[in-house]
Amino acid sequence: MTERVSSDHDAVESHRVHLDSVGRTSRVQLPLPEDLDPAVDDVVCLCFDGSVFYAQVETTLDGQPAIRRAAADQQLARTGDGEDALAAWLSDAGLSGGDPLLLDVLTPGWAYGLRLPGERVVYSPPEQPDDSLASIARDLDGE
Repeated sequence: MTERVSSDHDAVESHRVHLDSVGRTSRVQLPLPEDLDPAVDDVVCLCFDGSVFYAQVETTLDGQPAIRRAAADQQLARTGDGEDALAAWLSDAGLSGGDPLLLDVLTPGWAYGLRLPGERVVYSPPEQPDDSLASIARDLDGE
């Protein structure tokens, strides 16, 4: 684990984002600002509710990068299996399409934090995996 970092630290860049609905469904997605580093299909670390989760970057119907679910590990994030921690957290917070969140950039292209506007959070994001190890893992997954 890297050192803990607070959401109000000078090194943390925050973006105000608004939840969006997936098509005509009631499911929500988190559109990502286009100037962030993750590419579509990348798995990123997503910290919220005092825990670390993983999410695969997808696209909205408009082609914008977005996150639709968060899982307990990188494999579950890739396969879409397991509990959707993001949906559970959003539901517990009473959030739905159009509601604002703050997306904190903890490690560009790898680790991000989510929090409610006005809330101060201390994150403990994990180290970014070695690119060569991540490549081997993708090869084993058949990607």
